Amino acid sequence: MKNYSAIKTGLLALAVLTLAGCARHESSTYQGYLEGEFVYLSSPLAGRLDKLAVQKGAVVTAGTPLFTLEQGAELAKLREAAERSRQAQARLADLRKGQRPSELAALDARLAQARAAAELAGREFSRLTQLHTSKVASDDDFDRARLNEEAAAKLVTELAAQLDTAQLGARPDAIAAGEADAAAAQAALDQAGWSVAQKSQTAPRGGLVYDTLYREGEFVAAAAPVLALLPPENIKVRFFVAEAEYGRLKAGETVKVTIAGHDAPLEARISYLSPKPEYTPPVLYNRENRAKLVFMVEAVFAADAARDLHPGQPVEVAR
Repeated sequence: MKNYSAIKTGLLALAVLTLAGCARHESSTYQGYLEGEFVYLSSPLAGRLDKLAVQKGAVVTAGTPLFTLEQGAELAKLREAAERSRQAQARLADLRKGQRPSELAALDARLAQARAAAELAGREFSRLTQLHTSKVASDDDFDRARLNEEAAAKLVTELAAQLDTAQLGARPDAIAAGEADAAAAQAALDQAGWSVAQKSQTAPRGGLVYDTLYREGEFVAAAAPVLALLPPENIKVRFFVAEAEYGRLKAGETVKVTIAGHDAPLEARISYLSPKPEYTPPVLYNRENRAKLVFMVEAVFAADAARDLHPGQPVEVAR
């Protein structure tokens, strides 16, 4: 009986230990750390860093000036493009106007003079026609009067057409070419203005200036980040889940994140579940979980809750 009791007690103890081990295995507490997705701000154009308006660790709001690169060449191109645009617009306006008022007045005076001459030529031709009929005027005088009357009438027609043309302005094709030149000049002006604007960058959103990568006076290559901005909504928690528990997590599910220094856990929403397993990261190694295959899971905080959080902080995540 004593041997039976000892065996029974041993079996009960083994069962308790087994259940305790299973309970630890099925625990819904996971290890992880905070991660930040940084916004690296740069200019698409190269230049010397003239002014760095913020320091590392500063908290900025959207629209805050961050840095300015030297703009000498871009400002010169902007002034040149502005003058070329003015020139093209003036040329187009001149094409649309036609000739100047003084030139139109001169043509109008010549037309009046030609009409007077045509009237005089017509009267002379009428008189000579009667004299030629009565055989008083010679054929030569008659022909000369007739030709003078015809030439005067054609001159009136010619000057009238010139005046009408002068009032119309340039031909439609010439005006279309002028409009194209003006549009091209405006596009060059817009491009020059864009280049000047790109040399000064402002914060696209509020956040923490996590790091500055250049000092004033240094040359910055095109598209090279000058500083790293960390908006609070870009802070997330990254934790690792064993395969047995991975299937129970769903995107959009809320988890509790415990962080040292915070009185109460913070809520986060699962935003990403990795489809590929990996070994436990070295930062989470311990005797129990090292060399185990796990799945990475990410969860995001509300922007106001993540305002005082810092990437790299270790956390514990519970469902």
